[in-house]
Order: sequence, then C-alpha cells, then structure tokens
Amino acid sequence: MSQPDPVNISFRDLALPDSLLAALDQAGYETPSPIQAETIPHLMQGLDLVGHAPTGTGKTAAFALPLLSRIDLKQQQVQVMVLTPTRELAIQVAEAFQRYASKMKGFHVLPIYGGQPYSGQIRQLKRGVQAVVGTPGRVMDHMRKGTLSLSNLQALVLDEADEMLRMGFLDDVEWILEQMPTKRQIALFSATMPKQIQHIARRHLDNPREISIKSKTATAETIRQRFWQVSHTHKLDALTRILEVEPFDAMIMFVRTKTATVELAEKLQARGYAAEPINGDMQQKNREQTIDRLKKGKLDILVATDVAARGLDVERISHVINYDIPYDAEAYIHRIGRTGRAGRTGDAILFVTPRERRMLGVIEKTTRKKIEALELPTTEMVNNKRIADFKQRITDVIASGSVEFMQGLLTQYQQEHDVPAIDIAAALAKMYMGEKSLLLKDKPLKSDRPNSQKDKKLHRKGEARGNSRGSGEPRLPRRSNAKPNPPEGMERFRIEVGHDHEVQPGNIVGAIVNEAGIDGEHVGHIDIQADFSMVDLPAGMPKDIFRELKKTWVCGRRLNISRINSAAKGASEKRDPSPHGSRRDNSRRDDSRRDDSSRGGSGRAGSSKKKSQPHAKKIKKSRKASIRGSGDFGNKNNDRAS
Repeated sequence: MSQPDPVNISFRDLALPDSLLAALDQAGYETPSPIQAETIPHLMQGLDLVGHAPTGTGKTAAFALPLLSRIDLKQQQVQVMVLTPTRELAIQVAEAFQRYASKMKGFHVLPIYGGQPYSGQIRQLKRGVQAVVGTPGRVMDHMRKGTLSLSNLQALVLDEADEMLRMGFLDDVEWILEQMPTKRQIALFSATMPKQIQHIARRHLDNPREISIKSKTATAETIRQRFWQVSHTHKLDALTRILEVEPFDAMIMFVRTKTATVELAEKLQARGYAAEPINGDMQQKNREQTIDRLKKGKLDILVATDVAARGLDVERISHVINYDIPYDAEAYIHRIGRTGRAGRTGDAILFVTPRERRMLGVIEKTTRKKIEALELPTTEMVNNKRIADFKQRITDVIASGSVEFMQGLLTQYQQEHDVPAIDIAAALAKMYMGEKSLLLKDKPLKSDRPNSQKDKKLHRKGEARGNSRGSGEPRLPRRSNAKPNPPEGMERFRIEVGHDHEVQPGNIVGAIVNEAGIDGEHVGHIDIQADFSMVDLPAGMPKDIFRELKKTWVCGRRLNISRINSAAKGASEKRDPSPHGSRRDNSRRDDSRRDDSSRGGSGRAGSSKKKSQPHAKKIKKSRKASIRGSGDFGNKNNDRAS
C-alpha cells in the first residue's frame, strides 16, 4: 500500500470511514500530525507497530482512529484495549475515543482504573463495551476475576510504555501480554526506548513496523520558557508578582509533595485566586471534579504533583509554573508539556533557588534550548497594574447601568453633609479595599543570578558539572571511596539498586527526599556498587518512613532499604557484596494506590535498633512541623519521585 507524502496529507487521504471524518471535522482537526500520517495506514492494515515519538505529538489519535475504523459495532465484546500508566491518562484516552467515535452509533468505551468501585465497572462490562482503556493493575484484577474477557480482542495498545516501565509495571504488562489471543494486533508507543521496552517488542510483537518521529527540541517550539532565580523564602512573593502582571487563562503549578499542594493552594486562595490542589491523597471522584472545574473555567489555578497531573490535557492551560524544580529533566519536559499542545502557544516559568542552579543547566542541555531569564515585575509595574485594574472595575460597574439607587443615595448624603463627591467616592473605595492596601510596598526581590564576572564563571562551571553528571541535585555525594563509618549523627543504609540498573545519585536523592521529607543536602555519602548502593542518612529514622522507603521504587527497582551494622559490614561485604541484588521482585503494586497508599512489603527496621537516638526527639518534632524546614525527617505524606 503506497503512502501519500506526509507533508501534504489530509485525513481523507488515509481512507478513514466517513463517520470518523465527520467527527474530526466537528472537532476542528484539519491535517494529521507526522506520527498520525505515518502510523494510521499501518494500523489500518492490522500490522504490529512500535511508535517512538515525544509526548504531545498526537499519539492518541494515531492509534485510536485506525482501530476505531475496524471495530464491529454489532458486537458488544471488547475488541480494543489500551493500557496506560496512570488513571488520568486512561480517562483522557477514553474521552478521545468517545470524541472520535461521536458519529458511530452504538459505540461504547470504558475506562477502568483503581480508586473506583469494582461494581460499576463490572456492571458496564456486562452491558457490553467495544473498547477498554485501563491501568495494568486494575486490568489484571478484572482478567483474574473473569469480569474482563479478551477472547474477541483484535488490538492492544501500550501507551507511554516507558512510563509504565518506570512506575514498576513491567511484570504486569508481561503477564497481560501472555494472556492475549494468538491472533491479535499490538501497537507500542513510547517516548524513549529502554532495553526492557525493546525486549517486549521483540518477544510479543510480530515483525512490527517502526515509526520514529524526532523533534528538533525535546519541548514544543510553541512554549516560551523562562526562569527566575530566587531564594526559597521569596518564592511566594515572586509568584504573587508574576500572577498580578502576567496575563493567563489557566495554569498548573507544580510542587514536589502532596502537603505542598494544599499549603500553596491555601496561600493563593487567601490572596484572592481561584486555586485548588490535586494530589494522590484526594479521592478519584474529587480529582475528576477538580479537573472538570478547571475545564469549565470555574477554577484558574491547579497546584499539582507530577504523578497527579500526568496525562492532564486541558485546553485552557496557558501557563505552567514549576514552583519547585523537578528532580530530573524528563519530569520537566512532561510538566511543561501540559501547555502548548496541538499547536497552541504556552508559557513555562521555572523557579530556581541558589542551590538548584546546576539543574537549570541539565534541563537546558536535555531540552536543547536556552531558557531565558524572567524579568520579574517591579513594584511600580505591579502598582500600575493594580491601579489600572481598579479603574477598569469602576468603568465596568458604571457600564452595567444598575447604579441608579446608589446615585440617589449618595446625592442625598452629599446634600445632608455638604461633602464633595470626590471625598464620598474616596471613602467608598477605602470601604471596598478594607484593610488591604491597593499599592504594593516597595520590597525588591533580588534575583540570585550571578552578577560579577567571577560569579558568572563559577555559575557556568557549576552548570558544566551538573551536565556531565546528569543530575540536578546540588552537592550530590560522591559515588565511590566509601568511608568506613558514617559521620556522627548519621546511619548507613543499603538499598537494592546500583549501576546495573542505571541509577544515578540524583535518582536516589530524589526518592529519599520525596519519601522521607528531608532536605537534599542532608542526604549523606552515596556509594553506588554494581547491583546495590549504600547511603548515609540522619540517625533515628522513624519506623513508618522506613517501611515506606522499603516499598519505594527507583529505576524499576524496589529500594528494600535495610540498616547496615557497622561492626559486621566489612565481613558481610567480603562474603557477598550483593546478597539480594539478583533477586527478582515479582510482587505487584496495584496502580490504583500508586500515588495514594502503596501496598507491599512491610519491612522492619532490622536487628540493630537503637533505643535512644540522639536525634529522635528532634525528628518527631520535625515531622509535626515542616516537610522541608530542617535536615531531619519530615512528613512522609508526599508523592514519590520515581
């Protein structure tokens, strides 16, 4: 089958049925994207396919349109199934299927994911659906219960396969693929192609066609990227200035922890902004309602964690603000990909604290794009904007025409008290403002960008070091030449991930900081070996944090953290440097609890308990105070970095 030139191709050239073309016209789709133009003809022929394309390039339509064209609407059995790494992406893909099939009478698609009762999903499966979009954990549960039959399955799609691998779904995906009918079509889409994904393609796909779409940069050209270097204590003031002057429709603000989403949203609400948090602690129903309010314009700002916002596609989002810098450049790309989608323009603003300068260089190298410095609005600019807005509100009220009663009342007051009209207007304005001042006090927020030539030279040198290491965490511990004993006030721990799993110090620091709630600079020495690593952490780790760290995943591996007895350390290493490294963890994590509450091993702290740790009281106090305030353990209630 010959293919038209992808440059001049239209959807009508792809032999799609009239019902799909009508739906595309209604949705405003004009020409297919490169991944759509190259993928649709192969999938319509029933061929297996591996698609390699960056996020936001139109992959959903690339597989949804050809598979919809082959569905038999007379059959009520599942004919197409799509696996996604997160529930938000499952909902998004299911909505896309429904939108493209709006002219196909009798078509039904069902998203199935954790966090929802089984009863409703089972009821709809019994009624009959032609397509299912789900997360691996819940799909496996339905298959094992016998409530999801794939005997009539024609095609399976693995969407964002690399993300499923990163989140620990490899075993789940392998199990599902092994249950597939002999005759079926498989399409695999992934932004990157690690070895495990290539292994799946070789083992389960039949002579697949490979489609690779490369972008000139890793981020969309339609996204304007800017950064502002500011100390942590000045972040909120800087954010407030930006919000007052920067014109935006809707925006997502990314923070690192669940607790931070609530705290920042409350602070923004107190400043008069329509802001809400979204994180893994929220019930799925509440998360869906929050996103729906954002879509309908009832909400302007969403404060989110990386996991909670994955797969989120809302057309209103004009800005993405990285209030907390991400732990790696890939997370940054996914974050700012929430804006500037499908050819729309967007803005991405990154806050960088002094100790995070290296990460800025890492991001610029990965995205292959220089991020420009943001000119923070001055006090004068903010005040001029406030005055202009105040005047505009007066104009709008006068234009509304419903001021007759107040005119009469104020005329009466003026006659009774012989007060000039301007004095009355000023008094009313002061009543309207209350205790709040219209003008911002002159409190300059100094940028932490280097000013002197010496500082600039040091800054560039720091960026170069960050680029070569591939990690943005400041002052990361060195990976070798382990000290015989941890420093005073620290304990040494072993984690079951090492060089063989392509782990970097930044991955380890990010996971521990996110889960334990300590500041990155208080993570001590890290010694990375072949298939395990050792890390020094503040002494007196609480049991609940220890249990959560055992279940935390990094680079597709469970940490399985354990304490190292310093007295027996040398002997154990000589006997066997990696007693657990080759063990394969086959325990399955239910994706419905991935960012809510994990299940899995509940490891104990080990035999080397210390009944009276020097920092124990300090740690407990820190946990009640702030997640990031001190160097000790904070609130563990946050989203995982990996």
